Amino acid sequence: MIFYGLIDVSIHSKKILGFGVLILFFIVFPLFSYYRWKDKKIEDYYLNSENLKKFKENNDL
Repeated sequence: MIFYGLIDVSIHSKKILGFGVLILFFIVFPLFSYYRWKDKKIEDYYLNSENLKKFKENNDL
């Protein structure tokens, strides 16, 4: 295992880490979000009066 400071850190290591974060944020996360939401109806998640009424009926505490 390589521990920080044990081996000489290269000049480009911060750039590589930054590009990795950018790729995750701008490519991987949107693809994952699209994959998870593609077959769902967004109207089911709206907070309108009809959905509030259903929520209150289903949560009888």
